[in-house]
Amino acid sequence: MDFKRTAGRAVATMAAAVALVGLSGAGQAVASDDLGTLGNAPTCVKVSSSKGIATQTGKATNNCGRSLNLKIIWAFGADGPCSTVANGKSITNKVAIQPRVFDGASTC
Repeated sequence: MDFKRTAGRAVATMAAAVALVGLSGAGQAVASDDLGTLGNAPTCVKVSSSKGIATQTGKATNNCGRSLNLKIIWAFGADGPCSTVANGKSITNKVAIQPRVFDGASTC
C-alpha cells in the first residue's frame, strides 16, 4: 500500500468536503444574520437574512433619507422584484434555502 498516495487522496477528499459544506451553507447560522451592506445598494441600506427550516428571507431597510428602488439579490437563481422603498421602510424576499445564497440588496 502506498501511504503517500492514500494520504494525499484523503487530504484532497477532506478539502473537497469542506468546500462543499461552505458552498451549501450548511455551516451558516439559523438565526438572523445582520450583514451590513452587500450588493450595490448604498451603505445607508441595511441588509440582513434569516433562515427557517426550508426557506430563507432576505431583508433590506432603507435608511437613506429618500426613496430608493431596491431588490434583494440571490446567488444561484432569480433575484427579488424591483420595489420602490420609502425612507425607513423595508423589503423582504423569501426563497428556498438550497441552493440559494443571500447576496444583499441592489439598486434597480
